[in-house]
Amino acid sequence: MTRTRFRLVEWISLVILLACLSPSLAVSQTILVDITPGHAANSFVPTEALGAGIDRIETVSTDKMFVEPVIKQVLSAGWQTVTYRQNTELHVQAWHWNPQGAWSDPGGKGYFVGDAKPGGDLIRHSFGYSLPHRGFTRNEGTDAYGYSRITDGDENSYWKSNPYLTTMSTGEDDSNHPQWVIVDLANHLPVDALRISWGEPYARRYTVQYWTGEDPIKQPTKGTWVTFRGGTVNNGSGGTVMLSLNPSPMAVRYLRISMSESSNTCDTHGSDSRGVDSPGLGDRRNCVGYAIREIYLGTATDGTFHDLLRHTADPDQTTTYCSSVDPWHEPADVDDRRDQVGLDLFYTSGYTRGLPAMVPVSMLYGTPEDSANQIAYLKARGYPISYIEMGEEPDGQFMLPEDYGALYLQWATALHKLDPSLKLGGPIFEGVNEDIQVWPDAQGRSSWLGRFIAYLKAHHRLQDLAFMSFEHYPFEPCKIQWSNLYDEPALISHILQVWRDDGLPPNVPMLVTELNIAWNSGESFMDNFGSLWLADFVGSFLTAGGNGLYYFHYLPEKLGHGCGNSMGTFGMFNVNGNYQITQPIAQYFASQLINLEWVQPGNGKHQVFPALADIVDSAGHVLVTAYAVRRPDGKWALMIVNKDQENDHTIRVEFRDTSANTSNFFAGTVDMIAFGDAQYHWNPEPNGGVANPDGPAAKSQVTAGPSTTYRLPKASVIVLRGELAGTNARVVHKTGRGIF
Repeated sequence: MTRTRFRLVEWISLVILLACLSPSLAVSQTILVDITPGHAANSFVPTEALGAGIDRIETVSTDKMFVEPVIKQVLSAGWQTVTYRQNTELHVQAWHWNPQGAWSDPGGKGYFVGDAKPGGDLIRHSFGYSLPHRGFTRNEGTDAYGYSRITDGDENSYWKSNPYLTTMSTGEDDSNHPQWVIVDLANHLPVDALRISWGEPYARRYTVQYWTGEDPIKQPTKGTWVTFRGGTVNNGSGGTVMLSLNPSPMAVRYLRISMSESSNTCDTHGSDSRGVDSPGLGDRRNCVGYAIREIYLGTATDGTFHDLLRHTADPDQTTTYCSSVDPWHEPADVDDRRDQVGLDLFYTSGYTRGLPAMVPVSMLYGTPEDSANQIAYLKARGYPISYIEMGEEPDGQFMLPEDYGALYLQWATALHKLDPSLKLGGPIFEGVNEDIQVWPDAQGRSSWLGRFIAYLKAHHRLQDLAFMSFEHYPFEPCKIQWSNLYDEPALISHILQVWRDDGLPPNVPMLVTELNIAWNSGESFMDNFGSLWLADFVGSFLTAGGNGLYYFHYLPEKLGHGCGNSMGTFGMFNVNGNYQITQPIAQYFASQLINLEWVQPGNGKHQVFPALADIVDSAGHVLVTAYAVRRPDGKWALMIVNKDQENDHTIRVEFRDTSANTSNFFAGTVDMIAFGDAQYHWNPEPNGGVANPDGPAAKSQVTAGPSTTYRLPKASVIVLRGELAGTNARVVHKTGRGIF
């Protein structure tokens, strides 16, 4: 049992014991705060721990979002440090963080490296470039306009794997990083033959396998990859190959080609086809890895091949997945519909408040040289950097942990050569509630994070992981019920413990770098559900030992289609068609309660202490949760979330020191800030809706003493802030746990 879990069990036992010993506690509704020295659950600094994220936006909106009136209103929510989200990698695109730079091919194409030296003009816009050797029909981040080159019907195009996952870059045998493609037939269909049109380089050694479970992507431990009878090739020669997979057709849905030895012959971008060791080659990266022009799958038992796949250059093709993609591209591949906001604009706009910001580097579809130049550029400009996230959501792009680890170490070497003090981290998991599983390795290990950590340890490089980051979107859009509010504290504390159980060292901080109710818009963001959820998440995360969080989405977004025919948004504001803020919505007011009322704004250290309420419904759901902080100004602040949408509750607050067996209470003037139905009500309409009333939170003061009770309005967030009787002096207990 971990130390954190032991304290929780100990504290619950204390509440039960006190209820048994004290009739007054057993009868009344009580919030009990454990202020025992040494029992602080965590500590944090608001300017480092309470942040928000700025993402890629529509190009036409950039100049409208980065103007003083919008910036001023966004900053008024109180979020502090900012993380710059990298959206290009979700769309299988290379990112030109600097429009000025050099191509690897003298003809003006290939692998692009941005210029590390600042020019005269500030970078206001930057864009992604779609990869022409893509092997995904879609992944967990791509839009519907992308498609795979493996089943696009054009043998002049091809998928190619990432050259940075070959022995040329990893220093390891290619069999340690097998590359693969998967074909999804959508249904179980009879299969006995496969035709592969190989590109250059081709696979000399590979296996063709079928999956025995339901879904190898979503349920990787619920099945097994089995090699077809005729599915082993040890001396491949490229070209177009027809394989007889089985003596008779068998029902198959998912097929995988796993490649472990390359021909190392040059693709269409190489200067010749004599191999990677030939003199005069333009770029060795063009001559390593694997390339497939087209795949055909079906039956040939009657002597004629019958193809089952749909070959078309759009998302309606037969779906394919791949292990990696070569980041080679050219100027015509630019996607200027969405703006990956220019780094100079990001830093100089005011959104960062002048604080160190978290920035990403393009790792899954970039080069180490380009990433090192990006950080060198930021340092040359004098922009402060807190952390560097390596890549973006490799789990959502089906990358195996050892492949991510191999890239991570190459990029870490390049970045730490520039500056050994840089704090690097990842893997930036998608929002999940459980451990991320992958196909078991030879040792039977299936935990993604566990295997990534093991890879770093095996290479004696665990010190290169300065933080662990992940996203938190706990609920599925359009299926959110009010009862989901009861689940949040357990969900976030559980996943934090999972990462530690996977082997994450205690001294490596955990950061949630994107967070909200769900990954898509809906009315749950608009009504009071959104404010209650946000307050409950922040309190739960910090109490459970989380070290930093970044609210998403920081910038205002236009109303879009939410669930069904309703309209919804994703963030703190409604915005009209001209990107003008029309009104703040629920999470804006919750943000202010968290950042401006519960905590003391600034860089002072806060301590989080355990707090429990004894208010449950007949089904055992905890209706009221509470989160206590000891602020740098010596005041105590209690953020209380009443998740009962039908009833008010009256509570008393007791601060208990179990080491001295003493109790204390708020005394003197207590600030009370409330946000609930009386302050905010969302009125949905087919084309959007409106909040009326629309804040602000209600502020009042109470003269408190030992017997004071406080009313919690139904469906509300309340902050109580004041001093305890006889504790006017500032008191700080040692916790034994730091934040960063």
